[in-house]
Amino acid sequence: MKKIIGVIGGHICNNKVGDLAYKLGIKLAKVGDYLVCGGLSGVMNHVCKGFKQGGGVTIGIIPGYNKSTANKYVDIVIPTGMGFARNVLVVKSADIVVAFPGRTGTLSEIAYCLQFNIPVIGFKYWNIPGIIRVDKIDKVVEIVKDTLSKVVLEDE
Repeated sequence: MKKIIGVIGGHICNNKVGDLAYKLGIKLAKVGDYLVCGGLSGVMNHVCKGFKQGGGVTIGIIPGYNKSTANKYVDIVIPTGMGFARNVLVVKSADIVVAFPGRTGTLSEIAYCLQFNIPVIGFKYWNIPGIIRVDKIDKVVEIVKDTLSKVVLEDE
């Protein structure tokens, strides 16, 4: 089965965060089969752009019904009409999640990761008990690669 990396973060981000998300996306495409995110703007747009540039396939689980609201770097758009409730689908689709800065939506996704025992990396910005806090892109990639190599599917 294909390995899926989740990336979460705000739909609005500054240039520094956007650049980090883009650069991380390029590198993550070399270690995961798919990237899943909320499919909209901000961090999601930048990481999808990088992941696609790195040769990967992107999945956007969007809050509304209109597929055209997804960012242009999403290959597979899943419209839910669920608003923030779609956040559980984003993290449950992933084998590991990387959290960029965001607000309450991102915080809810981190909480779902912790609830469902999905490894979550707080990249530079989150310091919450239970997450893996990392400050360097290469270290994030190393942890993601190591975690994905240990993923055992329930039917194996």
